[in-house]
Amino acid sequence: MDAMEQRRNTIVELVNQSGNISFAQLKGNFPQVSEMTLRTDLKALDEAKRIVRVHGGAKSVDVVIGTDDMLSRRQVRNIEAKQLITKKALEYVRKDTTIFLDSGSTTTMLASCMPDQSSLIYTNSLTCAAELGRLSNPSVYVLGGKMNRYSMSVCGIHTVQEVGRINFDQAFMGVTSYCDETGFNCGVDEEAVLKRTVLNRAEQRIILMDSAKAGVKSTYSFCGLSDVDLIISDGNLPEEFKEDCRRHGVQVI
Repeated sequence: MDAMEQRRNTIVELVNQSGNISFAQLKGNFPQVSEMTLRTDLKALDEAKRIVRVHGGAKSVDVVIGTDDMLSRRQVRNIEAKQLITKKALEYVRKDTTIFLDSGSTTTMLASCMPDQSSLIYTNSLTCAAELGRLSNPSVYVLGGKMNRYSMSVCGIHTVQEVGRINFDQAFMGVTSYCDETGFNCGVDEEAVLKRTVLNRAEQRIILMDSAKAGVKSTYSFCGLSDVDLIISDGNLPEEFKEDCRRHGVQVI
């Protein structure tokens, strides 16, 4: 995947995360890219019907046409990378523990493969909950809160309050992006607050992240390398990023 394709895929993900994005926000996520290049990207993505250009920015196709297929479309991107991450993550799922599963396409894939063994599994993801419904041994708890129909998850003050009283043995977290200046990021403020709260309550903090998300800045930061224990990726992370992980004592697999 070349740099242009990676950048455009990231733009689509950023737009879909929040439903819409201003050009100023987009420029903030790509400070090294010229405005002319970004406008060309938006035009090309609009023509490909992956986003909808509007005055001053872009909107998710889902917002404009009123469909709920955003997460399902994310699930068909970078499938091989997500499958590899899922395979690796399964080796770290421990029996008889309390687990948090974050929302997102990669965590949903992990949920679809979770072993049928005794544990407590909490999630704010409706798609993860649906996948976990096939299991008989774990006790599955779906957190309450305001539903985001684009990510098929819940978040908000009630969700944060609920996780604030739970001690997790393991937390499997998704990310929108990572860059040196801002750390791990996502596109929704309420989700960032929830992620921070979960990480503060978890003994083992695991990030699921494909390599396309490295070196990209998104709007809301929720933690840095010093706040995680393990990063599970597809084997293609930049050497500079892996060196930063080594300096912070973060394992990368």
